[in-house]
Amino acid sequence: MKPPGAVRQPLPRIFFDVDPRRVSRALLGKVLMRREGKTLLAGRIVEVEAYLGADDAAAHSAAGPTARNAVLFGPPGHAYVYFIYGNHFCLNVSCLPDGVAGGILFRALEPLQGLEEMAQRRGISIKGSRDLRSLTSGPGRLAEAFGITRERDNGKDLTAASSDLWLADDGFRVRRVQVTPRIGINKAVELPLRYIIAGNDFVSGRGNRQ
Repeated sequence: MKPPGAVRQPLPRIFFDVDPRRVSRALLGKVLMRREGKTLLAGRIVEVEAYLGADDAAAHSAAGPTARNAVLFGPPGHAYVYFIYGNHFCLNVSCLPDGVAGGILFRALEPLQGLEEMAQRRGISIKGSRDLRSLTSGPGRLAEAFGITRERDNGKDLTAASSDLWLADDGFRVRRVQVTPRIGINKAVELPLRYIIAGNDFVSGRGNRQ
């Protein structure tokens, strides 16, 4: 694993102002970054899931706008963070024009930079490849490793240069994308809306390294 290149500017808002399925494919290989004082945390996006709004029974926005899901109906490129199962947070990014709901869940990252800081937050040691995988493989794990919480990050503009949490492009190119049904949900489970970098060891779940 190599640290991301020198290009660390946030992706522009227009990047997110389209269908979540298109954004999901485009996000693979990009880098999630967190600034912690003088420390930078970075992880390459290797797995995401698209959620399509009113027509998607599994989407938080399916029942219409609420105080909880308001970010999904707002401008594209903002963080939507929710708490699940009473023990972990999940990071999403809003897509589509202001007023139209759509989002993408970040499911797994390949850790690139700030590994010791991530491990401290996760309460684990990193002595081998299995330990590295456990840092950010899974939505709850990556949120914990990056210190992502609803109070701290919900509604944050991920396209702003002043943000301490953003998405960047370091020039990495994905060779092959694999599309599967989403996992870990019980509604609209048949939809092929999970996107992964085929063969990547940091993808979560099962049947991922073909």
